[in-house]
Amino acid sequence: MFKNLTFYRIAPEWQAELTQVDEALAKLPFAECGATQEKSIGWVPPRGEAHGPMAESVGGHWVLRFMVETKVLPGSVLARKVKDKAARIEQETGRKPGKKESKELKEEAKLDLLPMAFTKQGSMWVWIDPKAHFLVLDTSSHGRADEVTSLLVESLPGLSVSLLDTQTSPQAAMSHWLKEQEPPAGFSVDRECELKSADETKATVKYGRHPLDIEEVQAHIDAGKLPTKLAMTWDDRVSFVLTDGLQLKKLAFLDAVFEGGEKDDGGFDADVAIATGELSKLIPDLIEALGGEGRTGLEAACPNT
Repeated sequence: MFKNLTFYRIAPEWQAELTQVDEALAKLPFAECGATQEKSIGWVPPRGEAHGPMAESVGGHWVLRFMVETKVLPGSVLARKVKDKAARIEQETGRKPGKKESKELKEEAKLDLLPMAFTKQGSMWVWIDPKAHFLVLDTSSHGRADEVTSLLVESLPGLSVSLLDTQTSPQAAMSHWLKEQEPPAGFSVDRECELKSADETKATVKYGRHPLDIEEVQAHIDAGKLPTKLAMTWDDRVSFVLTDGLQLKKLAFLDAVFEGGEKDDGGFDADVAIATGELSKLIPDLIEALGGEGRTGLEAACPNT
């Protein structure tokens, strides 16, 4: 269900019922692009059932699903269409279109081509933990995350969110773990990382399927290269790649998570329960490994302190 994670803190004053969230999202259901529409966004029932609720609760965790569809219009095809239109004008009038007219021709050509363009759909799982005040998006794209959080803030009265902040930056923590070969309690360092120079060269070194407890890695760090990605495993249950922007990529639930059950026998409720059950433990452990939250996060987690 979740492959990449971007975390947000929900402001403590926001309180809502699941029915209120469902009603708000139902006002913006997803619909496929119209003939001349470039992009369409909206919400779909998380269970995939027609006319189902837009917000589901499993074990007190709320799950939503965001959908986007875009028309794929290759730049070369559009440019050729514009060129043909400009050539026709020049042939008929004996003049070349000016800058303003060329811009209008481009918009006209786009409208001509959009009905024939291929469409591309994508969806994103959204998880709200109302008790822990967490919002988690299944994406590593800052642009897509901003789009969804803005939509939620507009749709849900009083909702305010901020990116999760920690006392120690992921980059500083990863540097320490690699240099000292001392991963935080409950975590292990795996065999993948990326190191990037902080100067204008942006020189980058990548290790894949390679031991990281070697002098070469430490020498790169001593020379000023900083980790931007580091593969890790939590409690032998979940593997992931931590980024310098405090995102998790390549998330995978390991065999220990499924011991005593089948991986594919549960359906929606079991998938949600497994994902939220594991991640609701991993996230606090990761925050602790990064020195705890900044003051804003602490106030959200413990509003009475």
